[in-house]
Amino acid sequence: MDQLSNSNFKSGYVTMIGRPNVGKSTLMNKLIGQKIAITSNKPQTTRNRIKTVYTDEERGQIVFLDTPGIHKAKNRLGEYMMDIVRRTLGDVDLVLWLVEPKPNVGAEERKIAETLSHIDQPVILVINKADTVSRDALLPVIMAWKDAGDFAEIVPVSAWKGTGCDDLVDTIFKYLPYGPMFYDEDTVTDETEREIAAEVIREKSLYVLQDEIPHGIAVTIEKMHERPGKKLVDIEATIYCERESHKGIIIGKQGSMLKRIGSDSRYELEKMLDMKVNLKLWVKVQKGWRDQESSLKKFGYRKTEDE
Repeated sequence: MDQLSNSNFKSGYVTMIGRPNVGKSTLMNKLIGQKIAITSNKPQTTRNRIKTVYTDEERGQIVFLDTPGIHKAKNRLGEYMMDIVRRTLGDVDLVLWLVEPKPNVGAEERKIAETLSHIDQPVILVINKADTVSRDALLPVIMAWKDAGDFAEIVPVSAWKGTGCDDLVDTIFKYLPYGPMFYDEDTVTDETEREIAAEVIREKSLYVLQDEIPHGIAVTIEKMHERPGKKLVDIEATIYCERESHKGIIIGKQGSMLKRIGSDSRYELEKMLDMKVNLKLWVKVQKGWRDQESSLKKFGYRKTEDE
């Protein structure tokens, strides 16, 4: 159907917020049907605002903005991440607040609720990981959260299994304004292949490295070229860390850790690009980069999208 002739067509921007590890990136990937945002069980996995597009030719278009997990900033990178969350709240038509299915609302969650009480946009409370509790246990959770804020709706889902996701999409469309598409119907994200490739390598590093190291790594793509006439792309990337001792851990004994990161990354990149990948990785030290404005910009963490 031509959306220009469909007066019922809706479109709008929707942000996902919540504490670290609540499943925002997993849910966004599930809703759009493919992996764009990286996931891991470590805090601060998402650092930038990731934009993805869900298009239903009959009903409308949802532009999702996945944001970093809400946490107390301990350096300039943390401040940058929380600034993204604050700015995004003013740029959207609807807010999805993801929480876990716990029957108690903690102090941090009440702070988030207080922040949301000052915005004009409707807020949908999404209780993620609903598959981890019984149906009988879910009702007390809903009742506990019901009084925590002024929610337009409360929707239980399992981002991992996909249950409740169709209901969530239906609910989102209820609250979006009428209007035309913002993006072509084939658009899934505004992230470039180089940006996604860098994030894939960072994700694979997160999975295998020790807890204290992932917060201090960044990845840059130095070269990314498809060989003419072949389904093969050459990628050269650098993993930056903050300490010499961390460099040794990332490389591993006889290069074992770096080989594992490279192998895991190559597998994911080949699925994403639908071609063979020749991947070369280097590790470099840049001390204290998380507190350096120049380094944050170098690694793609910009205060505004125009920088």
